[in-house]
Amino acid sequence: MLLTVALCAYLLDLGSKLLVVARLEGHNPIHVFGDWVMLQATRNPGAAFGMGAAMTIVFTIIATTVVVVICRLARKLYSLPWAIALGLLLGGAFGNLTDRIFRAPATFRGAVVDFISVKHFAVFNLADSAIVCGGILVVVLSFLGTNPDGSVQGGPRAEAAPAADGEGSDS
Repeated sequence: MLLTVALCAYLLDLGSKLLVVARLEGHNPIHVFGDWVMLQATRNPGAAFGMGAAMTIVFTIIATTVVVVICRLARKLYSLPWAIALGLLLGGAFGNLTDRIFRAPATFRGAVVDFISVKHFAVFNLADSAIVCGGILVVVLSFLGTNPDGSVQGGPRAEAAPAADGEGSDS
């Protein structure tokens, strides 16, 4: 399920960016809800809110690390909600990483294509949305005590076998 969610998030992001670059870049914004929500092509070399434009390589390294860590966690993943959350994070990270690697101005220093503009907020893309939704789901699952391996904190668990020499028992 993790890979299915990641692939869907990635392909939606990639497809939307290809469409934006082909049809919207260099044109006037499209007003979706008046001035409140517009589709407007921008290139973002930095992170959220355009911060850190000179640190593009650092964001590339962070995104690569996130992808590697999630792929390693996938082997121990037995929870559907965690698979969805991590799939969203993986697909979003890979979507923005693709921009960083393949878009101008240079390999590993590329600017991310952002296009969803919300008044008095940031301009973002579907990868950013997937990352935020996945992150929120991770926080909610953590607060609920659900673990990626399917166990629940504070829930029933198997009793540990007593130590052979009697140490480690509570009595």
